[in-house]
Amino acid sequence: MKIAKVTYTTQAEYAEQNKANIQAVMNDLQQLNVSGLNYNACVGPDGKSFIHMAYFETDEAQKILFDLPSFKSFQQQLMESKPETPPKPEMLTLVGTSCPIFPVH
Repeated sequence: MKIAKVTYTTQAEYAEQNKANIQAVMNDLQQLNVSGLNYNACVGPDGKSFIHMAYFETDEAQKILFDLPSFKSFQQQLMESKPETPPKPEMLTLVGTSCPIFPVH
């Protein structure tokens, strides 16, 4: 399993568009219903600092996200918006969880 955490801060005037772009990605992922992919995004109390967490059971699950047109568009628009703090990716190792990340089907 791979776990990726990405943090960044948008310009205040771009935050709402960023949320809409994230929701477009989430809508596409929900329609695809990919097993082995758990992806979520949160915004901090300032309304412009974002944290994305992606859990990939396989390399194929990661490829599905990265190849998704809405995800590519989200990334491109984010970089074109000139974020206050650029995306900082980190790879993490799971220590424990209170519930299964990938439900058994």
